[in-house]
Amino acid sequence: MRLLNLLKIAFKAIVLNKMRTLLTMLGIIIGVASVIAMLAIGEGSKESIRSTISSMGSNMIAIKPGADIRGGVRRSREDMETLTLKDYEAIKSQASLLSYITPSVDGGGQVINGANNWPSTIYGVNPDYLNIKVWDLQSGSMFTDAEVKSAAKVAVIGQTIVENVFPDGTDPVGQMMRFNNIPFKVIGVLEEKGESTSGQDQDDIVIAPYTTVQKRILAIDHLMEIMASAISEDQAQNAVDEVSAILRVSHKLNETDDDDFHVRSMEELISTFSSTSEMLTLLLVAVASISLLIGGIGIMNIMYVSVKERTKEIGLRMAVGGKGSDILMQFLIEAILISVTGGVLGVILGLGATFFIEKFLNWPTSVALYSIVISFAVCAITGIFFGWYPARKASALDPITALRYE
Repeated sequence: MRLLNLLKIAFKAIVLNKMRTLLTMLGIIIGVASVIAMLAIGEGSKESIRSTISSMGSNMIAIKPGADIRGGVRRSREDMETLTLKDYEAIKSQASLLSYITPSVDGGGQVINGANNWPSTIYGVNPDYLNIKVWDLQSGSMFTDAEVKSAAKVAVIGQTIVENVFPDGTDPVGQMMRFNNIPFKVIGVLEEKGESTSGQDQDDIVIAPYTTVQKRILAIDHLMEIMASAISEDQAQNAVDEVSAILRVSHKLNETDDDDFHVRSMEELISTFSSTSEMLTLLLVAVASISLLIGGIGIMNIMYVSVKERTKEIGLRMAVGGKGSDILMQFLIEAILISVTGGVLGVILGLGATFFIEKFLNWPTSVALYSIVISFAVCAITGIFFGWYPARKASALDPITALRYE
């Protein structure tokens, strides 16, 4: 009953000073809304990155020549020719944690059809490539192992190639085109995939048997990359370790020798992007939290003013038997009410801002329940923390001095 009375008194005090209370809440409202919106953008970015990378093949493993040197260090020609078909065969026959594997070579050039031409990249792979990249055909078919073995001049093309090289709406399947001076028969068209996380057009691609690209276009016998897919996402790191062990044996490396290749899984890429996104989110939340701090200081300031204005009222309550603890609870409840009400309005504003960002700015967002819970907890703590000292000061007033206060 006592708590209910204190709540009524606190509520009346807030209602009597509506504008002042609203201005006091403003810092809390903006702070909570900012925190929720920033966390939603951060979570949405992480989910978008993960889904985009997963669409490229979340189990994918990339095996590349040369040691894993980062930071733009230039490698010698010998470093870039350490992967061979022998390595591919060794991994294919010995690895137990891979479901698909393909050699990979690529080169740039012009795709030509009549008067139409387009600069693009041709990738030499085997039929497992589409399974590794989780990519379906829109029409036609993929080339076969027999066509790979015979180095057939056949190709599967992406939607960007179709739009620029076959602009009149002709079905490309069965048509002839040239890559530089080499004629290719188009046997399939890939489904549209859009841009990658780095902004690269994934549909600007020509796929042909790796033997054809090696012999007829690049004139090389080494591999630029070996692509594989782990049997499951959970086994990706184990598959990386297994492949590394096989290649060390294949390359006759001693225990003290450094790898002359490097193996990476998509999980590593996801982790890198996610950690970067988390850092940015934390930075944004830290900036948004300043509003909460300012809001808390505003509550402390207004409670000080309230104590000063109601000094005579406090003295009267204490004179008729009110305890110091009652006075303390009265002002503390008032501070918490202001803070939590501001938190509720902040949550509503934050959810509205998140909806606006996703709907009109087309940024990926994802509101996590924990962000709302944390916001409420922070509001309650802010009310208690910044309301305690003014409330404590009010409860410590001498009743006689308070009654004489003008």
